[in-house]
Amino acid sequence: MTQLAKQSQEPGVPTLTTRRLLLRPVVESDIAAVQLHFNDYELVRNLSAVVPWPYPADGASTWFHNHVLPNQGKEKWVWAITLRENPSELIGVVDLWRKGSPENRGFWLSRQHWGKGYMTEAVIPVTDLAFDVLGFDKLILENAVGNQRSARIKEKCGARKIGEKNSSFVDPAFTASELWELTKESWRSHKASLHG
Repeated sequence: MTQLAKQSQEPGVPTLTTRRLLLRPVVESDIAAVQLHFNDYELVRNLSAVVPWPYPADGASTWFHNHVLPNQGKEKWVWAITLRENPSELIGVVDLWRKGSPENRGFWLSRQHWGKGYMTEAVIPVTDLAFDVLGFDKLILENAVGNQRSARIKEKCGARKIGEKNSSFVDPAFTASELWELTKESWRSHKASLHG
């Protein structure tokens, strides 16, 4: 069962828990873990070309100080994905933002944790928060055409594909993105089939 923890490390960004995970607001001490895990081409290749590659030595610090801190808990919410037995160790990130470009949510997970269902589990409480607390009526989601893992998470959550557009990614072999829409109603009808 998904739970909202009563206390948070940052105003406006609640700590979220699932059966196996604890999602807490990212903090400055997470920079080293972000730098370590994110500096992996197999992970980053599916992401927008705005992500610098090769990943610079100050990439995580720049992201944290320029993009997270100024907006955290206001129009952007960024969580560290951690295992409940080790909440100090970031293994991935889920973020949500109000002004879509066009998408409203992103995520990544360190490669050694792929294939265990963690990301599907992580997006459940974030999606609940978006619809039940933050007042979103729908989420627009996006992934590279060919990124089947990301597309499958969207399908499992009840999102419907609404189109494609030309896009640039870190891996130049990806040239288009899929756009998905997840409404509050479709989320509620599909949530029962997910485990959190």
